[in-house]
Amino acid sequence: MPMTYEDVRAFALRLPGVEDSTAYGRPCLKAHGKILVRPHEDGESLVCLGVPFDERDMLVEAEPNIFHFTDHYRNYPIVLVRLAAAHPGTVRRLVLRQWRATAPKKVLKAWDEAHGEQA
Repeated sequence: MPMTYEDVRAFALRLPGVEDSTAYGRPCLKAHGKILVRPHEDGESLVCLGVPFDERDMLVEAEPNIFHFTDHYRNYPIVLVRLAAAHPGTVRRLVLRQWRATAPKKVLKAWDEAHGEQA
């Protein structure tokens, strides 16, 4: 079953500090006041922040039907994910990683203790 932005939103809103917001006049999800993810203007992709350039290049090369970026994002650590083609677990991991990058240490510690994860 293809993943949608609403699926991403439902997952992300369960994370502490995530809320619906806007950025650049468009809907997005923010975590702790910082952009977490947002739908891309193409209507099919998710803008995922915090993806290092080398990883982004590897993802795009390995699965160009899922991962891509536009010239606009070339100089930013961002990858676009075609939600209909992406594995939900992959999308959730990208969202969770960016959430972890925005979360205060106290929130991360509580999350890790509650979910048996290590920082």
